Amino acid sequence: MLRNRTAWLLFLLLTAILTVLFLLPVGLIIMGGFRVQGHWTLHYLLEVFRNPIYAEGLRNSCALAAGSTLLATGLAVPLAWLNHRYRFPGRALFGALLLVPMILPPFVGAIGLLQILGPYGALNALLGLGPVDWLGQSRFLGVITLQALALYPILYLNVAAALANIDPAMEEAAANLGSHGWSTFRRITLPLAMPGLFAGGTLVFIASFTELGTPLMLNYTRCSAVQVFDELKEISASPFPFALVTVVMVVSVLLYGVGRWLFGRSAYAMQAKATVAHATRELRGWHAALALLPFVVITLLALLPHAGVVLTSLAQPGAWYRTALPQVFTGANYENALGHAMTLNGIRNSLSFSAMALVLNLVLGLAIALVVVRSRLPVRGALDTLAMLPLAVPGLVLAFGFLALSHTLVNLAGVRAYPALAALLDVQTNPTLFLVMAYAIRRLPFLVRAAVAGLHQTSVTLEEAAANLGAPPLTVLRRITTPLIAANLIAGLLLVFAFSMLEVSDSLILAQKMEYYPITKTIFELFQLVGLGRYLAAALGTWAMAFLAVTIIGSSILLGKKLGALFRA
Repeated sequence: MLRNRTAWLLFLLLTAILTVLFLLPVGLIIMGGFRVQGHWTLHYLLEVFRNPIYAEGLRNSCALAAGSTLLATGLAVPLAWLNHRYRFPGRALFGALLLVPMILPPFVGAIGLLQILGPYGALNALLGLGPVDWLGQSRFLGVITLQALALYPILYLNVAAALANIDPAMEEAAANLGSHGWSTFRRITLPLAMPGLFAGGTLVFIASFTELGTPLMLNYTRCSAVQVFDELKEISASPFPFALVTVVMVVSVLLYGVGRWLFGRSAYAMQAKATVAHATRELRGWHAALALLPFVVITLLALLPHAGVVLTSLAQPGAWYRTALPQVFTGANYENALGHAMTLNGIRNSLSFSAMALVLNLVLGLAIALVVVRSRLPVRGALDTLAMLPLAVPGLVLAFGFLALSHTLVNLAGVRAYPALAALLDVQTNPTLFLVMAYAIRRLPFLVRAAVAGLHQTSVTLEEAAANLGAPPLTVLRRITTPLIAANLIAGLLLVFAFSMLEVSDSLILAQKMEYYPITKTIFELFQLVGLGRYLAAALGTWAMAFLAVTIIGSSILLGKKLGALFRA
């Protein structure tokens, strides 16, 4: 256990760091929307709702989030229930394949979806139809589809964990009272699993509500995230961008808080903790095939955008037009993409930014986990909550907050007196510092949860024995604690590194100078190029997809079923 004095020093230091990295950027956004020329006012906040363009953007964002969450729920809940209830051939394989959508940001999948479902895409050619735009003229349905197919694994992981925690005795008691099938699921199983469903649904809703990359790629501009992106040039001249981001943040947090209040009051979570494992029923023959069918169908649907990206990356430009498959395949797109100056620079930037964020995350995450698990501080729960809050606050909000923080720091008189320091703090000159901080704080919850899980599974007596033999605290941490939880730390670090490499909102907003573009910003810029742009973007997206696939598989092997704990609010 940590000494009380050491624990308090760590608590105060970590709280101060999280305040700077998280609370300060969020606070600057709120102040920018409410405080104008030294006076507090609600004018600009109310104007967001009065302005028909902003109001329409908010309505559309809510509709996108609701549609994506409902569709993701419809995909995830039946699969989680079948996986929990039955054993059948192919269950393990397709249970793993269900996580495939996590290996590619949905905005990259837009490249493939446009190629397949566009007016002159593969589906129309396969069906022998004319130029039917399956995504719709407004692209509204396309955004919902992409986001749901990319985010439903988060719901699946949460619902599967919630079902595993349900005591089988509850369902057995219902069966003894004459309840079976749908009635038991509706009245017993679903209410008991509701906390997990809400936890996953909340993350999906917030991610969909503030998703920036997918609407941009599909050219759906009538939503709040894109409006915030378009208003970045006005950040120093108008309070409207601050007010709009404040509204986006408040809506997200209120929805999360209301749902948590509604479900948090129930005693389901306490009643439903399983004391024995649920006995799955083995299926064979056509029953097994019927149970496997939803897994196959949804996996194929989820793989559709990924397959489109890969095929686009291998197609000769112009060779996939009004045909079911590309007529000519080539590897030149990869050669051209990797040979493009913007691409090489993007890969190099993402590697360096993510590596620095990784080091920062390791130090902060391990220190927070030690205070939470290895101390007796009465306020350690508050630190744990503060470290997990970035899961509930959209990346779009944090990115805008760091943009505001940069603007505030650069305008300080003391900073302007030192040009080198001003250049370091100016995101428009060099965004490295703010990209590293944004990547680190966005993915800090992953490492905290991984480290906390490892410490809970490791007996403290081993550390106490080393301390009793005279080992100083840092030696105990280096030679005892860290090696014992190495698997958890490596899994968390892999996820932090991979998702930092492919961070979307922070990269699109903070990287404003081409020489500092990370991979995701490079993919977006390549996609805008006329001619070869789509093919180069697809090639780079395929490389990113393969990179993240290896990382997810590695993390899954190290964490097993506990992987889902990293994606819970």
